[in-house]
Amino acid sequence: MDITIIGAGAMGSLFGSLLTRSGENVVLLDIWEEHVKAINSGGLDVELDGKISNIKISASSDMHDVGKSDLVIIFVKAMHTEQAAVQALECLNNRGFVLTLQNGMGNADIIAHVVDKDRVIAGTTAHGATVLGPGFIRHAGTGPTLIGMWSQENNAGLEDIKNIFCKAGIDTRIEDNIHLVIWKKLIINIGINAITALTGIKNGNILDFAPTKELVRAAVKEACDVASAHGIQLPEDIVDQVFNVACATGPNRSSMGQDADHKRQTEIDAINGAIVRLAKEKEIPVPVNETLTILVQTLENYYK
Repeated sequence: MDITIIGAGAMGSLFGSLLTRSGENVVLLDIWEEHVKAINSGGLDVELDGKISNIKISASSDMHDVGKSDLVIIFVKAMHTEQAAVQALECLNNRGFVLTLQNGMGNADIIAHVVDKDRVIAGTTAHGATVLGPGFIRHAGTGPTLIGMWSQENNAGLEDIKNIFCKAGIDTRIEDNIHLVIWKKLIINIGINAITALTGIKNGNILDFAPTKELVRAAVKEACDVASAHGIQLPEDIVDQVFNVACATGPNRSSMGQDADHKRQTEIDAINGAIVRLAKEKEIPVPVNETLTILVQTLENYYK
């Protein structure tokens, strides 16, 4: 399969390496020229459990270097989704699909305004990765990848993509209600990301201090109330699921934490900020998520 991955950060590079190693024709597209040059000159180094593998994979910063693709996977930060959707449309062949595995709420809707909604696939992945330098990433954790048609009206092509991912070692399942899956992932990010970004702690540390756990509970409870008002019923044990993910990824810094560490713009507007926007539509107070959103925005504003 011809695959283009837009956004060759940690996760885009990881998926690109796994799919390339299993025999798919993959091109990474990213604006980080130093990363692109390193990959093209020496391959992509992937560290896993202390061992480094080198994967020969094509990378480019120029759309004109990318041919027509059967699948375009978008891994950019949420604030760049619209631009990536336009690029994806240019890359697609007549039968191709666009898959978003991004964090946050709203990405699939943005893509569906650019690409035919019946060609948009959304999903989540429990794989973790960290950029260690140009052309060098760490595969920090594994877990299931869940995908489903965003329009929920056309499942054609999903089985082929699932099989290709599974062949590459990406344990993938098809979900009929991908909207609920996206909400669950959002809730987990709400419980972990902003708090770790603001405090500098690792994911597992939110479990170490009782007041921090209560803060997580409060943020998640608000988000669940908003989800319910929008017709989404989340599991009763969703807070425990957040804590379980924090435990399983204990040594890791969240993606938002990594952005804050490197003084990059975060995805706060698509995570806690999304809850704030959706709460206003239903006139629901969400003071914890409002506060977390403003604090992260303040942190970004005073980067030096």
